[in-house]
Amino acid sequence: MSANIVIVEDEEDLLELLEYNLTKEGFETIGFLNTKTVAQILDEEEIDLLIMDRNLPGIEGSEFVSRLREEGIDTPVIFLSAKDKDEDIEEGFMRGGDDYITKPFNMKELILRVKSLLKRTSKKVNEGKLSYRDIVLDKSTRELSVDGKIIEVTKLEFDLLSEFILNKNSVLDRDYLLENVWGDSENYQYKTVNVAINRLKEKIDPDKSKDYIQTVRGIGYKLC
Repeated sequence: MSANIVIVEDEEDLLELLEYNLTKEGFETIGFLNTKTVAQILDEEEIDLLIMDRNLPGIEGSEFVSRLREEGIDTPVIFLSAKDKDEDIEEGFMRGGDDYITKPFNMKELILRVKSLLKRTSKKVNEGKLSYRDIVLDKSTRELSVDGKIIEVTKLEFDLLSEFILNKNSVLDRDYLLENVWGDSENYQYKTVNVAINRLKEKIDPDKSKDYIQTVRGIGYKLC
């Protein structure tokens, strides 16, 4: 079973141990000692599972997950915490956790729970391809190619380009893109859209010769 797992754990030795054991099981892992850039990773990359400590610097882990849920980020979460009272465990589930493991813990049990949760929550990938001019988006592999060359893009960039191709005859305003790509038109600014589109344009048209995405002044963007 292959999956991308983010681990947030402020004890460095334990973080390394978790990464080592999960990698041995064939998982891709990204470890963090705090939550500073975790939301951005979940927003931009295809992450299948979040393993979250609760006693963290800056913000308590379950509060952080609660905020993710409010922002529409539904990545499955396993809490791995020394907070082991009944009310702590209940709080973890109430704030958006999908499973809860108390410390000290058995590594084999953790791995079994990881596999079980991933099996239950694995997303069905939409099969098929989207194409426009010499751009091809393979929805089954999440690969983008331009003129036959594979281009590395983030999950956000892939979804953004997909939205443009699906609506290739329409001008898409920033509110539409925030709602349909970011899933939130209230907590993001128009600048977020502008930056993401400029970054995408740099990747798919680095020499600016093809001009795939055109700015419609005062309205938004369209494919051309």
